[in-house]
Amino acid sequence: MKIILAKSAGFCFGVRRAVNICEDTAKSGARCATLGPIIHNTSVTRALAEKGVRELGDVGDAQPGETVIIRSHGAKRGEIEALKALGADILDATCPDVAKIHGIVRRESDEGRTVLIVGEKNHPEVEAISSWCGDCRIVETPEEVREWLRQSPNAKSAPISVVSQTTNTRDVFELCCLEVKKECTNLKIFDTICNATCRRQEEAKEISRRVDAMIVIGGKSSANSIKLAEICRAHCNRVYFIESADDLDISYFSDSDTVGITAGASTPAWIIKEVSQMLSEEMNIEESGGQAGETEVKEAAQEAVESFEEMLEKSIKTLNTGEKVTGIIAAITPTEISVDLGTKQSGYIPLAELTDDPSVKVEDIVKIGDSIETFVLRVNDVEGTVMLSKKRLDSVKSWDDIEVAKNEKTTVEGVVTEENKGGVVVSVRGVRVFVPASQTGLAKDVPMSTLVKTKVKLRITEVNQSRRRVVGSIRAVANEERREKMEQIWNEIEVGKKYEGVVKSMTSYGAFVDIGGIDGMVHVSELSWTRIHQPSDVLNIGDKIEVFVISFDKEKKKISLGYKTKEDNPWEKFITAYKIGDTINVKIVKLMPFGAFAEIIPGVDGLIHISQITDHRIGLPSEVLKEGMDTDVRITDIDLEKHKVSLSIRALMTPDSAPVSDKAPTIVYDTDFPPAEIPEE
Repeated sequence: MKIILAKSAGFCFGVRRAVNICEDTAKSGARCATLGPIIHNTSVTRALAEKGVRELGDVGDAQPGETVIIRSHGAKRGEIEALKALGADILDATCPDVAKIHGIVRRESDEGRTVLIVGEKNHPEVEAISSWCGDCRIVETPEEVREWLRQSPNAKSAPISVVSQTTNTRDVFELCCLEVKKECTNLKIFDTICNATCRRQEEAKEISRRVDAMIVIGGKSSANSIKLAEICRAHCNRVYFIESADDLDISYFSDSDTVGITAGASTPAWIIKEVSQMLSEEMNIEESGGQAGETEVKEAAQEAVESFEEMLEKSIKTLNTGEKVTGIIAAITPTEISVDLGTKQSGYIPLAELTDDPSVKVEDIVKIGDSIETFVLRVNDVEGTVMLSKKRLDSVKSWDDIEVAKNEKTTVEGVVTEENKGGVVVSVRGVRVFVPASQTGLAKDVPMSTLVKTKVKLRITEVNQSRRRVVGSIRAVANEERREKMEQIWNEIEVGKKYEGVVKSMTSYGAFVDIGGIDGMVHVSELSWTRIHQPSDVLNIGDKIEVFVISFDKEKKKISLGYKTKEDNPWEKFITAYKIGDTINVKIVKLMPFGAFAEIIPGVDGLIHISQITDHRIGLPSEVLKEGMDTDVRITDIDLEKHKVSLSIRALMTPDSAPVSDKAPTIVYDTDFPPAEIPEE
């Protein structure tokens, strides 16, 4: 026979922590009691009772001077308030994952949102969660979600926040969320299922598919153990749900070649060990005729014993500040990463202690189920938590790398974390590197704060481990890169080649543009096809622009650049669109004594000579025209070489088109009358 034991079987860190708190309190000699069963396992609660930990049926049963321990499922808000009113000494053993849900529902409720709890209505964990929020609904199945939404049509537009009982099955939770997503428009979903529960359920599913029979060990009132049995029954026809070795009937497994064992979160290691040993010993007797079968069972039993001895040793291990520990990523939240250390304390890494790089996404560094080595920053025995740091451990490992980088003069990368007196601090693999202001590569008028939270390359120039001091230079790397880029540009430069550049400075006669290590000049005449007074009419310092090479001199290290292109030439556009004889509408832009200049298109003006403004003599163009007015004209001549266009308003006029008062007098000669006689004197 082969026995497959689930690695995730037994106590989770929340349950282990609660039991350890009870045992430690009893050992201290203090009178103590738990508010309800500390966990759903009669063997454990009976063992605790023998150590002096009694169980309260109600808050009113608490005695003066007695320490009341809140069970792992948490307590109702009213119960906590009642205990405080009695003056009881409260010791909170609520699972950290459950306590986190209390905080979520309290916050969401304070924001005026309805809380939807997916879980068992009568389970103490769910009852406690619901007491910490205002308006809430409890559902167990997708069908209940649909019925609630049918009876509450206003819920579809109401703000709703969804949480789950920590021991729920993921399939049920996701189906319930799917129903809410179909109908509700203002929704927030918090995945609060314990990751240890998920791993336990997934492993139970996998093992139950591969075995002839499955044993699930757990309390009859344990929600997560009941769900484990349900999951196993979906994949294995022979599933036995027991509380301890006393419930085990060996005859059930006489014809089984492979047996799987798993256990709920409230099942201690010693109970799993008893079941495994009993199954191994009994089956050895029955299988004594077959040497191979006997050996296989003995090996499985021995592995099970060793595994649980290790688990027991880990569960009582105490961590200390400064230790290196390895754990498994259990959960990832917006503020921290939960780490299962296999001890009575639950570990967590604040995001600030994961990495210094603000551009890195957490999911790119770690994933749930990953093994991670960390450094213990702080141990809180009261809360049962351990603050961890990956960044600090990386820093310890990085000192050797920093020494090598300094000796070999290699380039390292880091993130500027702060502006310090006289420079900036760069975090390189967790090591603080000071960069003096003169080595930042910034101009004197540029504030050093512009570098904060940016990724930079630098050269390590000084290392003093005894003083924990490292000095570096950003400027050294920047200068080296600039030299390399300059050499590359001079090797590849040619007339007409285009570059992406940055405007670095401007003068009255042009703009200097950095094309990647070398500055070239764009003369003011090459900036625009239209008339401009100064480069700032077109560009700003810091602008990214595309330029092309007009000419260059490698010896003098000078490059002339162009910005305006042939495609943007307004004369090209004019020639394409217009010809002599066309009638167009123009805007009068300038009046002169000899005529008026009119804008045809931006960048192309034409002249209306004073003789072409009207069909009669005028003294000044202003007698007929005004700057800014629009008028129709005819193109009478185009000189491309000199960029001149002649326009005429008069050409559009007919004898009847001018006002009567403006018409020239007409002389009529009537031949029917004789000429007048001049009288003689």
